[in-house]
Amino acid sequence: MDNEILFTERQRFKQWWLWFILLGINGLFLFGVIKQVVGGEPYGDKPMSNTGLIITTALTVFLTFLFVSFRLETIIRKDGIYVRFFPFHLKFRHYAWKTLTKSYVRQYAPIAEYGGWGLRYDFMGKGKALNVSGNKGLQLKFTDNKKLLIGTNKPDELTEILKKLGQLNQ
Repeated sequence: MDNEILFTERQRFKQWWLWFILLGINGLFLFGVIKQVVGGEPYGDKPMSNTGLIITTALTVFLTFLFVSFRLETIIRKDGIYVRFFPFHLKFRHYAWKTLTKSYVRQYAPIAEYGGWGLRYDFMGKGKALNVSGNKGLQLKFTDNKKLLIGTNKPDELTEILKKLGQLNQ
């Protein structure tokens, strides 16, 4: 079958410190809503209005749910690479092999090369990056000299698939 999936990977943000920070901020604001809005006692030395506190709490909870929904999905088929960073990309983006001059797995420095993790746009001429954790990724270079790095937690499996397809080009 020509459209057979040869490699698939789904990643999410799983860093404990990120969730610790997000849940801590949510906890503080929820405590504030309970104390001030429900209990009628001002929260803090210079309390927000009840409306401001409720809106801020709703925004922090929304931000946390947004992080929960983030996922990086990579699929490799015989006709190319499919990737999406949900919810920013609702549909998979397809990169045909013929549009690539290079495709290989490499180690990288997320902060130094791309300014961190997530959906990263051309940081210091390094190209775009889609990553959620770790320091290994599928480096793509296109015929128009643009670059894209797709983070992976399965570097060995990905390298083997590229070899099998004859698409491991450094």
